[in-house]
Amino acid sequence: MTYKETIEFLYSYLPAYHRIGKAAYKDNLDNTQALDEYFGHPHRKFRSIHIAGTNGKGSVSHMMASVLQEAGYRTGLYTSPHLKDFRERIRVNGSMIPEEEVIGFVEKHHIIIENIKPSFFEMSVAMAFDFFARSEVEIAVVEVGLGGRLDSTNIISPVLSVITNIGHDHMDLLGGTLEKVAIEKAGIIKEHVPVIIGEKQETISDLFTAKANETGSEICFAESNFSCTMEDFDIFSGGRNFIIKETGRRETISGLTPLIGDYQGKNITTLFQVFKSVKDTLNLNECNLLDGIRNVIKNTGIQGRFQILNKSPLIICDTAHNSEGLEYVMRQVAGIGARKVHMIIGFVSDKDLSLVLPLFPVNAAYYFTRAAIPRALDEHILQSKAEAYGLNGRCYSTVDEALGAAKSAASGSDLIFIGGSTFIVAEII
Repeated sequence: MTYKETIEFLYSYLPAYHRIGKAAYKDNLDNTQALDEYFGHPHRKFRSIHIAGTNGKGSVSHMMASVLQEAGYRTGLYTSPHLKDFRERIRVNGSMIPEEEVIGFVEKHHIIIENIKPSFFEMSVAMAFDFFARSEVEIAVVEVGLGGRLDSTNIISPVLSVITNIGHDHMDLLGGTLEKVAIEKAGIIKEHVPVIIGEKQETISDLFTAKANETGSEICFAESNFSCTMEDFDIFSGGRNFIIKETGRRETISGLTPLIGDYQGKNITTLFQVFKSVKDTLNLNECNLLDGIRNVIKNTGIQGRFQILNKSPLIICDTAHNSEGLEYVMRQVAGIGARKVHMIIGFVSDKDLSLVLPLFPVNAAYYFTRAAIPRALDEHILQSKAEAYGLNGRCYSTVDEALGAAKSAASGSDLIFIGGSTFIVAEII
C-alpha cells in the first residue's frame, strides 16, 4: 500500500472521533491494554510526561518537548488531532514519523487491528508508543486525547502528570458539569507521581487535591507559584516578549515566544512550574527552558495557535473551539483595531453553539462554511443559528471559497480571522 492508501484504509476501517464524533469514543481501556500487551508494553521502555486539560495542553506539550530537545534528550511527542497529516501526531525530535513506518505498522500488524477493531485513536497511541520504543527515545511528552481516566494514553506511568485547566468541552462524554469533567481528567493522577495543575479554579481545585492525597502524589498549582505578563506584540516582529515572576522572589525572568496568543501566558506559567518540578531529575537548566520556548515552532512544528498567515490584509487562524479558549481569542482580535473584521467560521455538528456564538463580534462580516469531514455542521444551519446572536453573513460550501470571498472583500487594513473548529483551520494551513 502507498501512504495515502494506508491512511484511507485506517479512516474507512477504524472509527475516528475527529471525523465522526461520539460514535468513535470508547469508554474503557480494553482495546488499549490488549494492544499494549501485543506490542510488549513499549511505553515501559522510555520515561514520559503526561499532559491533560481542556485548553493549552497542546501548547504546553509542544513547549515541553522543545525544552527537552534543547537539553539534548531524544524526545518523543504525541499529540492530537493533526491538522494536515496524520504523522503530525507522532514525532521524534520534532520529525514526524516516516510514511514508511506508518505503512509498515499497518501491513505488519493488520491481523491484530482487524481482530481487536480499535478506534483510530487507540491505534494511533499504540503506533506512537511502539515507534518511540523502537526509536529509543529517552523521554516522551504525551498529550491526552480526550478526558483522562479512560484515555488510551493513560496506561503510561509518567515522571510527572500535568492538568492545564478544566473548561466546557466534550461535556456530553465527560459529564455535564465542570466537576465531573475534572474527575475524569484527574484520572491521570498516578500513585506517588507528582501532579501539576495549571490554573487554580476555585470550584474544582479541591477535587484535584483530594485525588492527589488519595494517591500519595505531591500536588501544586502553577498559577499560585508563577505569574506571566505577555508584553504587547507587533505583528511584524515574529514573536512576543514575556516576563515571568515566581511568588516570593524579587527577580523576574524574561523571554521570547513565537506563540503570540494572549492565552499563552497561562501556558508559559504552567510550563515554568513543570520545568521547576523536573529540572533536577532531568538535569535541565534555565537556558534549556528559554531556548525551548523561543524555538518551539522550529523544534516541534506547532501550528494553528493565533498564527499569522498573511500581513496585508492581516489573516490570523486559531484552533480555539470552546468558550474559554474563544473568549481569549476574540478579546485579542478586538484589541488589534482593524478597520473591519471578516470572520470565516465553521463548527462540528455536536458543538453547543449557545456557549460560543455569543463570544463573536456582531460588527464583523461573516463567512459561514464547513470543513470537509462528516462531522461538520452544515453552513446554512450555522448561519441560521448565528443570526439569532446578531451575526450576519453569507454561506460558502468550502473553506477555500469562504477565504476567497473574504480576501476579495478585505482591504489592506482589514483583519480576516479563521476558526471555530480545528478542522476549519486545518484546511487553511
